[in-house]
Amino acid sequence: MDQNKSIRLVHLSDVHVTRPSLGWRKADWFNKRLTGWINLRTFGRGRRFRNADRVLGALMASLQADPPDRILFSGDATALGFQSELAHAAGLFGLANGQAPPGLAVPGNHDYYVHADVRSGWFEHYFAPWQQGERVDNALYPFAQRVGHYWLFAVNSAVPNRLFWDASGLVDRAQLERLERLLKRLDPGPRILVSHYPICLANGRREKCFHGLRNLEATLDVAKRGGVCLWLHGHRHGADRHQDTGLAGFPIICAGSATQNGHWSYGDYLLWGRNLHAARKEYNPQTYRFEEKETFDLELPLLAPGP
Repeated sequence: MDQNKSIRLVHLSDVHVTRPSLGWRKADWFNKRLTGWINLRTFGRGRRFRNADRVLGALMASLQADPPDRILFSGDATALGFQSELAHAAGLFGLANGQAPPGLAVPGNHDYYVHADVRSGWFEHYFAPWQQGERVDNALYPFAQRVGHYWLFAVNSAVPNRLFWDASGLVDRAQLERLERLLKRLDPGPRILVSHYPICLANGRREKCFHGLRNLEATLDVAKRGGVCLWLHGHRHGADRHQDTGLAGFPIICAGSATQNGHWSYGDYLLWGRNLHAARKEYNPQTYRFEEKETFDLELPLLAPGP
């Protein structure tokens, strides 16, 4: 396999679509969904994502016209994790009618808003076309896809949290063990990890305890031993990137939110060898199109899976 042959990845996140009719159940009025709905309707979140359908539609139309080798979606398809929202998001992505380009998707904390969302498996059902890959013991997560010389690893870091202010995540011990086995088992090639949760803030400091990955050190240890050379994530709605903050030893890119008013950001990456050239694109509400906002380059370290 030609290690210098280029591949193109498109990375988007945090689209937070919703529906007028959500499908409330009695239990939803006594869990975190109620406070989330109040925030959505009263405290500004709904206004910030009022154009999400139109913006995501424009984004997907451009990608269908010029498809990348892989779309990477790092979570938060929905506002409140309802089945109706997930079905609507899948339709906007083109997953319901088979029109979407090849992709990889992991859930965000809004997709796993309450425990019932995890048990239902609705995210995995609607995003099934973007959840194909190599697995360990037939477990849902992690899974890996090969694109050219590169391996993409989908890690689920989203968990439901009871407290309304708690937006933290976790990669549980069993999934970390499977990730370590998968990283070691697969053929050589640069390893790219895709997860909803970040390593750090835009300023390079660690995320706050109620908004970050609770077992960040353990997850990073597995990633480093397994030869991960790039971490792609969402969760934070402003785009940023780091060559190396000192926390990871490899580059980190946050796609930002593709659909939040004033952010409207996604990343278009060209990779060859150890090189990554990125174009960050933003939606222009005057032209109804995404346009190039800035470009940047990162160098991937040469890392090999450890013993």
